[in-house]
Amino acid sequence: MSSILPLLSTVVSIVFAGATFSQWLARRKPHQIVWTLGLLMYGLGAGSEYVAGVWGLSDLVYRLWYLAGAILVAAYLGMGTVYLLAPRKYAHVVMAVLILGSIYAAYKVFGASVNLQLLPGGTAGISGVAMPSDVRLLTPLFNVFGTVGLVGGAAYSAWVFWRKRILPRRMASCILIAVGGILPASGGTLMRFGVPELFFLTEFLGVSIIFVGFLVNTEILAFRATRGSATA
Repeated sequence: MSSILPLLSTVVSIVFAGATFSQWLARRKPHQIVWTLGLLMYGLGAGSEYVAGVWGLSDLVYRLWYLAGAILVAAYLGMGTVYLLAPRKYAHVVMAVLILGSIYAAYKVFGASVNLQLLPGGTAGISGVAMPSDVRLLTPLFNVFGTVGLVGGAAYSAWVFWRKRILPRRMASCILIAVGGILPASGGTLMRFGVPELFFLTEFLGVSIIFVGFLVNTEILAFRATRGSATA
């Protein structure tokens, strides 16, 4: 079971990334390509967990998991929502900072001295304890930004749609995205307490619920894009 769930998360995130990339090809909206990057990172993180569970945890797999799954995925999913809600010029500035931060994080992760002997092995042992403390300090910075951007942005948009009594499908979509975004974040706490199976479950449910939210309304728009219809 501990290997099946990461595999399912990998499949869902890759299919989801294909859907957002297809939208980007058709409409060229920045949030679509940023979400695509975030979902590919989700798949890379979950795929690393699957590989570790089936073939064992190697140095490269661990570093890929930590960079993509533990540090970057939430930040890029949240950044996609920032592009939906914030004025484009401000979103570009935040994106530039995120790119620079991502380069620095990659440098730190792949340049760090990793001690895999601190981990029990397999997916049951995947956690940040093998990384030096200075690298681990990066994780909450990216994750807090990403969670606030994704969950907070979706919750705010849902509240706006509810308050104005408009676009019920988009409101439902935003609620699902907010719920799906909370699950992996809360599941990370379970991993720290040594319950990886529940983390893998919340990881799978999280990306699946977000995908359902996406499918409920594939024309997700930000509040600023609905002001005209709300006042018309």
